[in-house]
Amino acid sequence: MSASNGAKHLIAVVGAGPAGIYASQVLANAGATVLLFNRDIKPGGLAEYGIYRDKHKMKEGLRRQFREILRSPNVHYFGNVVVGQQGDLTLDDLRDLGCQAILVTVGAQGTKWLGLAGEKLRGVYHAKDIVFHYNQLPPFSEEDFYIGQHVAIVGVGNVMMDITHWLIREVKVADVVAVARRGPAEVKFTKKEILPVICHINHDLLDAEIARVSPAMEAVGQDPAAARQFILSAADKGIPPTSNTRFRFEFLASPSSILGDSTGTVCGLEVEDTKLVPANGDTKARGLGSKRVIEADTVIFCIGDKVDESFGLPTEWGEFVKSPTPRYPMEGNSYEAFDPASGQTIEDVFVAGWSRKASDGLVGVARKDGTLGAQALMQYLAAQPATTADVDAIAADVQRRLAVAGSRVISKADWQRLEAAEHAKAAQLGVEEFKYSSNQEMLAAIDAN
Repeated sequence: MSASNGAKHLIAVVGAGPAGIYASQVLANAGATVLLFNRDIKPGGLAEYGIYRDKHKMKEGLRRQFREILRSPNVHYFGNVVVGQQGDLTLDDLRDLGCQAILVTVGAQGTKWLGLAGEKLRGVYHAKDIVFHYNQLPPFSEEDFYIGQHVAIVGVGNVMMDITHWLIREVKVADVVAVARRGPAEVKFTKKEILPVICHINHDLLDAEIARVSPAMEAVGQDPAAARQFILSAADKGIPPTSNTRFRFEFLASPSSILGDSTGTVCGLEVEDTKLVPANGDTKARGLGSKRVIEADTVIFCIGDKVDESFGLPTEWGEFVKSPTPRYPMEGNSYEAFDPASGQTIEDVFVAGWSRKASDGLVGVARKDGTLGAQALMQYLAAQPATTADVDAIAADVQRRLAVAGSRVISKADWQRLEAAEHAKAAQLGVEEFKYSSNQEMLAAIDAN
């Protein structure tokens, strides 16, 4: 059947996280036919695999919204399909299928590292890998992550708090230390995210640490007492402890190398002491040259993400390059992919969500950015002719291409069968949520249903 059926244009949206799904809603409501490609079997992205695993009410609320959006006959879902230079389909393949424009919302699939000695040691991880592991995203769910008893986490944002939550309440390690280049006045976590772990903060150790860094804070006009008050402000609402894990902070400490033992396993995190210096109305950390070692047998970096540099679009500073002079700016931002080598906008490719600005905000921010990206794309399509593409033929072509490569495309109906199977399993086990941990198990459940 024709994509028109009244549809005006055929658009590929790559990535079925919040930005991609909400963008698909905007595009479908505008009369376009959307081919929604997703590397995972399930849609949802970080809403499914990034939000902490026990936030069932929040996750199910988002799933209900996603189900409603994907119910649109104008949105066609292709799960288990990797788009990219080394993937199942390239951007040129999507153009060959008849797509008149492409909106890239694949998120920030790459990981940032500091390039320190020892980053390849056993027990060194990036936050994203750990989050995907405990949220059961294949293949991370199937990997064996060695977690010792003394964990150093580099970073003081909400992701650090989520991982500390997991380490304290599920792994039940002996101690966790959050390491920050700057001081306690510049922590990035929210009061809500600290609730599961705040009862594990030793107040004497926190007071000693704030006293240690107070001179550096006061030198740049920061208030140590206010910083302490913020960190402990939710103490009366904290969730009672379920382990004896001790949680503490090391401020003004910049990682310089990771130390290993004779087995190739982490045995310490070397840090350089820093001081605070004013910088354009903010502060930054400057190394002092003196170094010390924090005891650790596991090190986890929570320092942000970057886009996949092999995807097929030019990158710079961990992000896809956007046009500096966009044709269709939205709220002052560019959503148009750009090639610095030629100095030209890639006219039919737009980026949104974490593909536009890596690690920026949560689901609400992704929703807004996906919506704005879709609106920018629709302005571009206003001058394009109506499509005559046959969606059934396109779907068959995608199935054929991937079958040759030994892969299987997941349809909307397949995903609905998987959801039904997981709901039935949760009811059988008497739990709020059940997830299959491997693609093989998911495919078997789909076939059994």
